[in-house]
Amino acid sequence: MFHKEGYRIIAVTFIVVAVIFLSAHYFINTAWLTYSLWSIGFVFLALILQFFRNPKRNFIPNDKRVLSPVDGKVVVIEEVFEPEYFKDKRLMISVFMSPINVHVTRYPVGGKILYSKYHPGKYLVAWHPKASLENERTTVVVESSEFGPVLFRQIAGALAKRIVNYAQEGDLAAQTTDSGFIKFGSRVDVYLPVNIPVTVALNQVVKGGLSVLAGEE
Repeated sequence: MFHKEGYRIIAVTFIVVAVIFLSAHYFINTAWLTYSLWSIGFVFLALILQFFRNPKRNFIPNDKRVLSPVDGKVVVIEEVFEPEYFKDKRLMISVFMSPINVHVTRYPVGGKILYSKYHPGKYLVAWHPKASLENERTTVVVESSEFGPVLFRQIAGALAKRIVNYAQEGDLAAQTTDSGFIKFGSRVDVYLPVNIPVTVALNQVVKGGLSVLAGEE
């Protein structure tokens, strides 16, 4: 199963790879070069397919839990000043996604969408300290019945060249449903009340819509 954001790229990749296969077969007489081109085409297609995969999962929404919005590894858990929306201290949990992770972004909580904004910016590596303020990014705030406003921010990385954000202010967001997609490597920061119980640790691998970041275990 593949995400809708990948349909066009997958189709174009199939065409390109088919051209490579046919060209190598009909116009190259050197066996090792033909097989090399076929191998490169196959690997390229496999990488594109795995990047846009959208595996079926059995989600269990729970208002007393903040779920990870993405697949990846927890790289930051700390109190920080959030300057865009809250303008005060929040607990930030950051999840870094490598190019081999599933890149669907899901709502970590359910509720009314209070804020949704896109920011153009740079493409620093996703773990750079200034990435959350200077890179291309989107900021979404959802009003949780249990935790109040919860902010999560999609941040482009050095390879990510397009962030897709479906959140519209005033809409109701259902926990675990798609909120967007980031193409080719990135991270997502989640900003929570400072007194919330954290249920993950640094370097822990998490799965979007399944792993609990904070709240009730």
